[in-house]
Amino acid sequence: MRTPPTAALASHRTPLGPLTLAATDDALVLCAFDDREQAVARLTRAGLAAVDADTAGPGRLRIIEETGRQVDAYLEGRSRAFTVPVDLRLATPFSCTTVERLDSLLPYGVTGTYAELAAALGRPRAARAVGTALGANPLCVVLPCHRVVGAGGRLTGYAGGVTAKRFLLDLESGGTPRPPAEPAGA
Repeated sequence: MRTPPTAALASHRTPLGPLTLAATDDALVLCAFDDREQAVARLTRAGLAAVDADTAGPGRLRIIEETGRQVDAYLEGRSRAFTVPVDLRLATPFSCTTVERLDSLLPYGVTGTYAELAAALGRPRAARAVGTALGANPLCVVLPCHRVVGAGGRLTGYAGGVTAKRFLLDLESGGTPRPPAEPAGA
């Protein structure tokens, strides 16, 4: 029996609460508000074995550390984009199609509705499916699903919570983001 490929797993503290990061030697596969158990389950379903970042080897550790630096720079308003390589193997095919186009369809500081995103993806009647795909985004923050809002700009669900979504939208709009009093997952 072959040993499954591994992904390094680490927790990264942010003003929004901890983000769980996972990386292979080549790319980031997870940046989520998941706890460790949820993250391990997602990795396992994708055929990856989780290992602690401290014992993961230099390639995976480098990607984890670089992601942490980029997330910090973004949340502090010093950066508007992520350059860390990503791998969407934890996403379904429709979720891949949806999240990999987010940045081009909704650039930094721009929001759109689920219906608008569905139409831009050529699936105008799939607003609910788009919401489901975004809810399963394995690369929160890095692939900006927080830029998608409900009809009329209404804030709707987000893996990190609506307060985290408000923080990210305020940050991108040039407002003064206020971290949650009690970060998600704290």
